[in-house]
Amino acid sequence: MVEGVTMNQPPRERATERVAVVTGGSRGIGRAVSRKLGRQGLAVVVSYAGDDAAAEKTVAEIVAAGGRAIGVKADVADENAVSALFDRAEREFGGVDAVVNAAGRLALSPIADLDLAVLDAVHRTNIRGTFVVAQQAARRLRPGGSFVAFSTSVVGTQFPGYGAYVASKGAVESITLILARELRGRDITVNTVAPGPTATDLFLDGKTPEQIDQLATAVPLERLGTPEDIAEVVAFLTSPEGHWVNGQILRANGGLV
Repeated sequence: MVEGVTMNQPPRERATERVAVVTGGSRGIGRAVSRKLGRQGLAVVVSYAGDDAAAEKTVAEIVAAGGRAIGVKADVADENAVSALFDRAEREFGGVDAVVNAAGRLALSPIADLDLAVLDAVHRTNIRGTFVVAQQAARRLRPGGSFVAFSTSVVGTQFPGYGAYVASKGAVESITLILARELRGRDITVNTVAPGPTATDLFLDGKTPEQIDQLATAVPLERLGTPEDIAEVVAFLTSPEGHWVNGQILRANGGLV
């Protein structure tokens, strides 16, 4: 079942308005992406898993800044819910031009100690969810459109404790160029952004101040990234100016190796 949270909207604009669907769009990096794309003039469908208040706040911020947005609740791993999400985007705004799959789940544990039910939950959201959203993006994006998935720079750094998460994000990276090639001739780009340490609730949860400081100083810029840093990268990839970038994994991490 898909539920919507709709704020009062300005009058409907011309059919050529660009439209973005952002999953995980009410919190963290997804929220920053939703707000950034709204400021760039895209109508934004803020998809979220369960926090109605956060979605309402994000939609309200976009509308207050002069943009258009709606919130739609959907489980990214449920193909029926995601299909209904795209139906709603098309009904409300006429089509879809950018899809950003920022929904994700993180669980930290040594591989030897990991509860396999937790592994299944991580992979359901991060692998199946990405695949389900990518399917709808491939079917629905208009010419000139873009699909952006999310990985993590830990695929490269290989930090202990991230086994389940990195396994899931490695899968996301592996399908990026395949999907780009499958969409040959459609004028649609497919890329994956792999953030480094970024100050979100998802990243900070369960870490001590010492661990956070250690990760921040490991970056040559000597700070954590912000959700807005990552949103700028996504905004470029979904813009006409970024349309020549295709099939790539972008490590947006301040120089973290």
